[in-house]
Amino acid sequence: MSLALQLFIEFFKTGLFAVGGGLATLPFLYEMSARTGWYTAHDIADMIAISEATPGPVGINMATYVGYITLGVFGGLISTIGLVCPSVIIIIIISKVLDKFRDSVIVSRMFYALRPASTALIASAGLGVAKISLLNTEAYAQTASVLSLFNWKCILLCAGILAGIKIFNKHPIVYIGIAAVIGIVFKL
Repeated sequence: MSLALQLFIEFFKTGLFAVGGGLATLPFLYEMSARTGWYTAHDIADMIAISEATPGPVGINMATYVGYITLGVFGGLISTIGLVCPSVIIIIIISKVLDKFRDSVIVSRMFYALRPASTALIASAGLGVAKISLLNTEAYAQTASVLSLFNWKCILLCAGILAGIKIFNKHPIVYIGIAAVIGIVFKL
């Protein structure tokens, strides 16, 4: 199977089953990384940072990023189309039959049950990102010191950003900019 077709299929599956938005694609990206070796877990942290800092939906930005690092511009297009196709197909089907099932108790319960599934996918993604950015498992493996397990600079940055969000409630781009500057200055 060609790499382009494999990219399309992988992201088609992700688009089909990642219910809950862009961050819900993260568990699929982690699994894809482990299975294909196209990118590392640290690359996923970079994808999240770039995807959050650039315009557009996070999931699409990450699919484009993976496609681009895997197969260049063509790969970016293929992976993005693969991710979006299931949604387009499903929306077309739903629009054709929605009126027929609008008052269905079963459909209502199904959509209600998708909420906790989406929450679990997003929480899983959040925990994965926290592990990569706040823990230093490589240093811990070398030293076996519990203190070396934690990336203290990043934990302080995370706490500072959380406090800033709660206290000042500024636009997210402000916090992204602050984090970028701090990352450059303190070599995070």
